[in-house]
Amino acid sequence: MKQVVVLSGKGGTGKTTLVASLTSLGKNLVVADCDVDAPDLHLLLKPEKLEFKEEFKGSKLALIDESKCVKCGLCEEHCRFDAIKNFRVNPILCEGCGVCAYVCPVKAVTLKEKVSGYVFVSRTRYGPLVHAKLEAAESNSGKLVTLVKNNAKNLALKEDKKLILVDGPPGIGCPVIASLGEVNLALVITEPTVSGLHDLQRILDLTGFFRIPAMVLINMYDLNLQKTEEIVGFCREAGVEAVEKIPFNPIVVEALTNGKPVVEYAPNSDVSEKIRRVWGRITSFLGLS
Repeated sequence: MKQVVVLSGKGGTGKTTLVASLTSLGKNLVVADCDVDAPDLHLLLKPEKLEFKEEFKGSKLALIDESKCVKCGLCEEHCRFDAIKNFRVNPILCEGCGVCAYVCPVKAVTLKEKVSGYVFVSRTRYGPLVHAKLEAAESNSGKLVTLVKNNAKNLALKEDKKLILVDGPPGIGCPVIASLGEVNLALVITEPTVSGLHDLQRILDLTGFFRIPAMVLINMYDLNLQKTEEIVGFCREAGVEAVEKIPFNPIVVEALTNGKPVVEYAPNSDVSEKIRRVWGRITSFLGLS
């Protein structure tokens, strides 16, 4: 079983759009949406059946037992988040750090796990989709990403799937690092802009640190040919393959508006042809072709 993750330095580069099309091209795979802070892969894959739902308890909330509280004020004094007023905890401001429980002389404060989100396993016409939803203002999305990936791996083993395709989070933070676990290949999407090149450099530093092979795809390359050539040159110097350059085409927006992967909506378009070539390069690298 192999794992490939699609990453980008920021949101909006076309990562999920690409993953939806790769999913429609693939066979015998499990797809995992690890962008748990803003999941939207389900909008294109349109799950037909929910098979599994699990609560995710990723953070804690302080609770004050009024029957034990002696109103000394130490908890309010030491709370750096100003979450305690008049011996009551504001659940929005509380970060669950535990300082209040530590300083309480009568042990009136306890920490209780709270539901921070949910993990789902759904069925689509392309195969199983493992995805999640983090509740508003909740944190620990790295732990939720790990849970999504573990569920995808267990499902792949159970159903003898040969590939896990991961729609990774944007950036280089904790959720991205969690999505890189046990990955055989990272496909990094960038745009021909100054910030696109900067974000690409950061992600390749990250994949290089974890010694994960990476390929680069330049989306909408023809919007700035000079910057595209700069990115290609950077990849050449870094020893990373620029696997494909996808042109700008309004048909992609049209496909998204209709809620379909572009390779299905416009199979004969230049974008679809490029995506099929990317898929062929991925499967060849992983030895699945």
